[in-house]
Amino acid sequence: MPLPADPERRSVLIRLLRTYLRPYRKPISLLVLLQLLQTCATLYLPTLNAHIIDNGVVKGDTGYILSFGGVMIAVSLAQVVCNIGAVYFGARTASALGRDIRGAVFDRVQSFSAREVGQFGAPSLITRTTNDVQQIQMLALMTFTLMVSAPIMCVGGIVLALGLDVPLSGVLVAVVPTLGVFVTLIVRRMRPLFRSMQVRLDTVNRVLREQITGNRVIRAFVRDEYEEQRFRKANADLTDMSLKTGNMLALMFPVVMTTVNLSSIAVVWFGAHRIDSGGMQIGDLTAFLAYLMQIVMSVMMATFMFMMVPRAEVCAERVQEVLDTSSSVVPPSAPVTELRRHGHLEIRAAGFRYPGAEEPVLKDIELVARPGETTAVIGSTGSGKSTLLGLVPRLFDATEGEVLVDGVPVAEVEPALLARTVGLVPQKPYLFAGTVATNLRYGNPGATDEELWQALEVAQARDFVSKLENGLDSPIAQGGTNVSGGQRQRLAIARTLVQRPEIYLFDDSFSALDYATDAALREALGRETAEATVVIVAQRVATIRDADRIIVLDQGRVVGVGSHHELMADNETYREIVLSQLTEAEAA
Repeated sequence: MPLPADPERRSVLIRLLRTYLRPYRKPISLLVLLQLLQTCATLYLPTLNAHIIDNGVVKGDTGYILSFGGVMIAVSLAQVVCNIGAVYFGARTASALGRDIRGAVFDRVQSFSAREVGQFGAPSLITRTTNDVQQIQMLALMTFTLMVSAPIMCVGGIVLALGLDVPLSGVLVAVVPTLGVFVTLIVRRMRPLFRSMQVRLDTVNRVLREQITGNRVIRAFVRDEYEEQRFRKANADLTDMSLKTGNMLALMFPVVMTTVNLSSIAVVWFGAHRIDSGGMQIGDLTAFLAYLMQIVMSVMMATFMFMMVPRAEVCAERVQEVLDTSSSVVPPSAPVTELRRHGHLEIRAAGFRYPGAEEPVLKDIELVARPGETTAVIGSTGSGKSTLLGLVPRLFDATEGEVLVDGVPVAEVEPALLARTVGLVPQKPYLFAGTVATNLRYGNPGATDEELWQALEVAQARDFVSKLENGLDSPIAQGGTNVSGGQRQRLAIARTLVQRPEIYLFDDSFSALDYATDAALREALGRETAEATVVIVAQRVATIRDADRIIVLDQGRVVGVGSHHELMADNETYREIVLSQLTEAEAA
C-alpha cells in the first residue's frame, strides 16, 4: 500500500492535535503569553549588555554599570519566572493530551469486534496506544517549551541585529537560508525511516508476545534456538533502522554547528573592520554576536522539532487509523432496555461472511433454543460452530438474517442488557490478573462469597480452589497461566454461573476436562441451569449426546437437526463424527 504524501500526513497530525487540544485553549493561551514575555526578556538582555559596555565599562562609569546591572538582574528574574511558568503549563497540557488520546484509542479498541482486532493485530494496537501516543505527546511538549519561542526569538533577533548594524547583518542573509536548506534535506530523508522503524517495532512486539505466551510450546518442541534466531532477526532489523535514523540525526548537529561557527568567525572578522573604521562600537559587536547566537539557537530549537515531526506524523497517522476505524458491531440508536427475561433464542436464516471472503463462514442457519432445554451444536473443525455462538452476544454481527433474544433482534438490545442476558464461556477461557474472586465477580461485582463458592461447586472447581493457600483470594496470573487448562476452563464456567444469565453459551468449554469431571460437571450444570436456555458447542460426542436437540454443521450449513438417536439413524455426517469417537454399541 503506498504511503500517504507528506502534506497528508501533516494534515493528519494537525487534525489530531487540533481535536484533542481544543479543551485546553486557556492554558495554551497563557503558555504562549509567558513564552512571549520570556523571549522578549531574552532579546532585551544583549542590548542592556551593549549599553553597559559602551557607556559604563569603556567610560569607566561605575554608577551606570550598577544601575543597568540591576535592570539586567530584574529582566533575568522575569525571564526565569516566565520560563518556569511556560514549562509548567506546557508539561501539564502535553500530559493531558497524551492521556486523552490514549483514552480515545482505548475506548475505540474496546468497541471493536473480533474482526477489527484481528485486522490490526494485538501487538500493533498496543504499540499505537503506548509508543505512538508517546511520540505525539513529546512533540506537543517540545512545541510548547521550544517551538513557541523559536520564531519570536528568530524574528526578534534579526530585527534587533539590523538595528545595530545593517551591513554586518548581511551575514544573516547567508546563514539562515543555508541552515534551512540543510535541515529540510535531512528531514525529508528521515520520514520514511521513521515509518519503517515503527513497523519494525510492531514486529518486535509481536514476536516477543508470541514467545512469552507460547513459552511452553517452544520448550515442548525444543525450538528455543529457532525462536532466538527469529527474535534476533526482528531485533536486528529494528536496530539497523534505528541506526540509519540515528545517523541522519547525528548528521544534523555537525551541519548546524559548523554553520554557526563559520558565521561567528565572519561576524568577528567583519565587525572588527567596522569598529576600526569607526562605524560600530565594541558593545554593539558583542550584542550582535549574542543576537546571532540567539538566531542560531532558535534555528537549533526548530531543528529539534523537525527531528521529531516526521516520527510524530507517522505515529499520528497510525493512531488516527485506529480512531477512524468503525466497529462492525454498532450499538443501537434506540436500544431496547427491557426483555421478557424468558431466555428464548432464535436464529433465522443467519449468515456471516468476512469482508472480501469468497465463501461465507455461515449460511442460512436456523436455530431455536428454548428455556429449560439444552441445544447442542456439533461439526467438524472449521464448520463455523464458534462463529455461530459469537453472533448471539454480538462478538460479530450476522451479515444476513437475524439473531433474536426473546423476539428482539440482538442488534436492537442495549449492550449491557444483552451481556446480562447472555453468558458466554469462550473456547479459549481467559482469566485476568488478580485473584480467583475478582475473576469470578467479573460479570457480577456484587456477588457474595457464598455465591462464588456455589458456582465453584457446580463447576467442579471448589476442591482445587479450597486447597489453594488463600482460597478465593489466591492470585491468578495474567491469562490464568498459573493454573492448568482444565482448572482455567472450570473457573471460566464458574464466572459465567456467577453472572446467572438467562442464556448460557458453552463454546467447547469442556475439552480440557477428564471424562469423570466432564460427566459430574454436566450433571451439576443440568440442575443449576434447569430453567435457563443452554447452547453447547462441543467436539466430544459424550458431552452432547443427551441434549434435547442436536444441530449438525458442515461447511457453515446446517445438515441435520434432531436427537442423538434420530441423527444416528438418518444423518451420515453425524454418524461419521460419532463413530470416529465411539463404537457402534457405545453409540447406541
